[in-house]
Amino acid sequence: SVSLRAEVPGCVHTALLRRGLIQDPYYRFNDVMYRWISLDNWTYSRTFKTPSDVRKWQKVNLVFEGVDTVAQILLNNVTLGRTDNMFNRYSFDITSVIQEVNFVEVRFSSAVSYAAEQSRCHKAHSIPPACPPPVQKGECHVNLIRKEQCSFSWDWGPSFPTQGIWKDVRIEAYNHYHLIYFSITPFFVKSTQQWYLEVESIFDVVSSKPIAGLVTVNIPKLQTQQVFSAKLQPGEGSIVLLVNINKVRSAAVEAWWPNGHGKQVGYNMTTTFMMEAGCQIEKFSKVYFRTVELVQEPIPGSPGLSFYFRINGRPIFIKGSNWIPADSFQDRVTYDTLRLLLKSAADANMNALRVWGGGVYEQDEFYEICDEIGIMIWQDFMFACALYPTNQNYLESVRAEVSHQVRRLKSHPSIILWSGNNENEAAIASNWFSIPYPDIGVYIKDYVTLYVKNIREIVLREDKSRPFVASSPTNGLESVKEGWLSRDPYDTHYGDTHFYDYSSDCWNWTVYPKARFASEYGFQSWPSFSTLQKISSPEDWSYTSNFSLHRQHHEGGNIQMLQEVGGHFKLPQSPDPVKQFKDMIYLTQVMQAQCIKTETEFYRFSQSEIINGEGHTMGALYWQLNDIWQAPSWASLEYGGKWKLLHYFAQNFFAPLLPVAYEDKGMLHIYGVSDLHEDHKLTLRVVVHAWSSLEPVCTLAKESVTVKAQSAVPIYEESISDLLERCRNCTRKSCVITFCLVGEDGLRSPTNHYFLSSLKDAVGLEKTQLSASVSQQDDIYIFVLQTNAIAPFVTLDVGSIKGRFSDNGFLMTEKKKMVVFYPWEPTSVEELESSLILTSLLDVV
Repeated sequence: SVSLRAEVPGCVHTALLRRGLIQDPYYRFNDVMYRWISLDNWTYSRTFKTPSDVRKWQKVNLVFEGVDTVAQILLNNVTLGRTDNMFNRYSFDITSVIQEVNFVEVRFSSAVSYAAEQSRCHKAHSIPPACPPPVQKGECHVNLIRKEQCSFSWDWGPSFPTQGIWKDVRIEAYNHYHLIYFSITPFFVKSTQQWYLEVESIFDVVSSKPIAGLVTVNIPKLQTQQVFSAKLQPGEGSIVLLVNINKVRSAAVEAWWPNGHGKQVGYNMTTTFMMEAGCQIEKFSKVYFRTVELVQEPIPGSPGLSFYFRINGRPIFIKGSNWIPADSFQDRVTYDTLRLLLKSAADANMNALRVWGGGVYEQDEFYEICDEIGIMIWQDFMFACALYPTNQNYLESVRAEVSHQVRRLKSHPSIILWSGNNENEAAIASNWFSIPYPDIGVYIKDYVTLYVKNIREIVLREDKSRPFVASSPTNGLESVKEGWLSRDPYDTHYGDTHFYDYSSDCWNWTVYPKARFASEYGFQSWPSFSTLQKISSPEDWSYTSNFSLHRQHHEGGNIQMLQEVGGHFKLPQSPDPVKQFKDMIYLTQVMQAQCIKTETEFYRFSQSEIINGEGHTMGALYWQLNDIWQAPSWASLEYGGKWKLLHYFAQNFFAPLLPVAYEDKGMLHIYGVSDLHEDHKLTLRVVVHAWSSLEPVCTLAKESVTVKAQSAVPIYEESISDLLERCRNCTRKSCVITFCLVGEDGLRSPTNHYFLSSLKDAVGLEKTQLSASVSQQDDIYIFVLQTNAIAPFVTLDVGSIKGRFSDNGFLMTEKKKMVVFYPWEPTSVEELESSLILTSLLDVV
């Protein structure tokens, strides 16, 4: 009933949008209104010409880098084959079918109908969960189709089960042999102190007998050139070369380091294949040198095992977040989109992201950017929060997917770990799907078959340079010992942990698990008004509107946020509903930032200690970095890239040098946390302010405090009652503590704060007159803020002008503060002045 022009790569939804046949799918309730698009079947077709001599090639292939998802492929009315896995590359031999003028068709079937059909056909046993919770407004049986799992909805995203050719498509014509995969993996031999590279090339060999020839590998900057003789077998032939970097050159190699720990040096390398058939192939690539180990060893004074990463022999505390797909429509995710989000992660002092298992294996450019800016990647395979089938066809498809993805990605130094799935070990261990006890054995067998006997086996065969874990959270080696399914995957003494708790007080550090590695934890907030405005109408602008309910896909999420905010802040009471909505948005962002700050600081200060057998926490990846659409979620970056307050806080709580305070049994403890590679003698400055005055009540400078390299050490303690007494007239409700570390060489930590009571109980806080002047300096803008009273959570917002501030959401304890705005697109002083909204806690009424 509809016929239209479309682009490739692309999908049906974006094609309809480009032609004006539908509105923005993200607008208001359109995710439900446009459900018909994914329930229909769509066909992509075109006519194309080829050079007249195309028949002279020995082999001609039609190659699809990615088809989403279920389709029949025809060329000149001949069926070439079918696709049913979005994560596979498909190559069809069209040597005998191709003509000068050709007609190609890709006939898609609805992914929703296909998933339902697969479920009906799976007679052996049910594969739960059947459907997502109603609050997600999603589709059923997504675990029965090899497609982006969150495309049928998630607790932070809409249901848009797309159809389309989502990656590149091309025709390859060749004689003799053709290079399909090329990868380089570095290894370091400790005993000889030498690097070597494993260079692997996989070819399609057309000839019926082996082809011999020479391969030259050249790395000019390391003055390394080596020639190898090689032989290719017919069919899928491969050549594996070991390129040794001699001892002298190895000593000169600059390794690849994560962000904050060194440079990300890459070397240009040329590989030339001169095979006897006369055809020469030249491959240009970048090679990086780095090693990774996942260390799981006994810890003195603690049951269980450690769980931390060593990069180039150095233990690294992992700081970062979790990555989800940046859009429901992958063709809209451009290089610039990725660059902006990843650069924002690095700018917030992150060194790692986990590519979560319910999305997609990201595009090449994603990993290239991570290589370049030093973001380590924990890479899940695409299985999440569900059980999965293990019938023959399904396993064959998964095996092809895993082998393709590992071959495609293993040269990236940024990837430090393969992980089999997200939360599926936990799903069985905690019996999320209420499987009757006698039946559980079948599902355990399926689990081991899929993740261990298939996925793990392929990963170990294809890539010996990185660790593999079967799930997250997992108990690591302990899970392996227990037959790959541990009794309690959340055990703090082993592996990694996911932790969510929306009912306890999130300012209280004692509710958090002192885990070895925190790979998921978080709290929700609402995105800024300027982000919501684009996809809503004025009647939606209230916290309890149908729209606000519709966008919240996490059961009870809006009420949880209200309760969390209400625990520490006065709830907005403005008679103007729009003002009340904006105030609520602001408070949820303040709340989220303060909660995750508390939790992350707890994980960071636990890295060097064991208390009651728990500790040595070596990773903090909060949930989640980015958003797939404009809605309340756990993200710190809104859809479009705007920084929430949490992201500004992350810049501080992930700072390489940071003093952290917590209270225990009436004592105030301050730790010096450092990711720096050397010990530093610093001065700790502790300042106590009364809420009612910009003049400090008392200051204390503790000199020559030693903050140890890459550790967290106690540097100060005092009982709160002594502190309050020392700072005359202070009470918990009337005063606030700020503190920072300062070195002689200009080294300085961010200034941190510690609240002695909830801010709703604060005494002496007065509404302040905040003002700002804006000026331009080269291509950045300077905002000078002035206040006449202490102002908590001062927030600058310039609406939809793209860019970020150097600091935001801060506690202002001085009359003047300078903040820099870094624009991501051209703007002006006038534009910034007219868009600027300044808010602090007392502007909420």
